[in-house]
Amino acid sequence: MSLKVGDKLGPYEIISLIGKGGMGEVYSAHDPRTGRDVAIKISAERFSERFDREVRAVAALNHPNICTLYDVGPNYLVMELVEGESPRGPMLLEEALRIARRSRPRWKKRTRKASFIAT
Repeated sequence: MSLKVGDKLGPYEIISLIGKGGMGEVYSAHDPRTGRDVAIKISAERFSERFDREVRAVAALNHPNICTLYDVGPNYLVMELVEGESPRGPMLLEEALRIARRSRPRWKKRTRKASFIAT
């Protein structure tokens, strides 16, 4: 399902295409009800089991390094729009370990909850 700038998906007005991947497309959009810009991830088809697990895992977690889930449609997720550059290429091991160490204390409590949902 490809959308163009200005198209509406429910109450959300599409601003731009952020990226495409194997599971679908991601757009930036505006929610006039809240006045905030959001990211909308549209599944390539109706929710698959994998997409459903992703929804439940993201909704169960609350962490500064995980975007907030705002809404779910029949084939899309509406999430917090995080501005910035996407990582390019493989991440250096040292950088990945630095991020993991910084996040670890908060993850311990939440991984039990996420693993329950993902199974």
